Amino acid sequence: MKTKILLAEDDPDFGMILKQYLELEDFEVSWFQNPEDISQLLLTDFPFQMGILDVMMPNIDGFSLAKMILKEKSNFPLLFLTAKNQKIDRLTGLKIGADDYIAKPCDPEELVLRIKNILKRTVPAATESIIKIGQYSLDKKKLLLTHPLGNVRLTIKEQELIIYFLQHNHSAITRDNILDNLWETNDYFTGRSLDVFISRLRKYFSNDPEIKIQSLRGIGFEIDFPTQ
Repeated sequence: MKTKILLAEDDPDFGMILKQYLELEDFEVSWFQNPEDISQLLLTDFPFQMGILDVMMPNIDGFSLAKMILKEKSNFPLLFLTAKNQKIDRLTGLKIGADDYIAKPCDPEELVLRIKNILKRTVPAATESIIKIGQYSLDKKKLLLTHPLGNVRLTIKEQELIIYFLQHNHSAITRDNILDNLWETNDYFTGRSLDVFISRLRKYFSNDPEIKIQSLRGIGFEIDFPTQ
């Protein structure tokens, strides 16, 4: 499954270059020239694993956009693009909650390296074989969910759903987004299948009350997986 990156860059030439390069590196990139379009997404579906925000944009600057995103998605990884490379920009970004910054014009290879380092720190499901989820441990290689009170052997689809939830942790996810990404189809039968899988996961994680897969009526689910 490709990592989905939100790119906010109003410069059409630079934005297109970044999008094409990142897609060559096997990322899935949604490029927005108008940051106001992103603010609307926060009210509905937000299927991204990290964001790259240009600091200097019209209407809504990168810092203001970051504050809006982090208000709704508190652990969302962010990298800032700045043309000025001034100390005040760096400090402002870090205070807001940015994971990194890079000055424009940037070396695409360095940008990719920074992105991968951020994802390694913030999206453990993408890189680690064993992942701690509250009182549980998920061994991806063995398809095994372990807990002091007992272990569960997972199916491939069950593990894919857990990893997808980890990648969208502390976020609301629509049913359509889950079905489109994991089942690659969206009809009555796959919808019922998703309900069965959700019931199974709730049962598997029932020994830890801090782990929550909450249904949002008419929307989908809100995920809260405590991780280390």
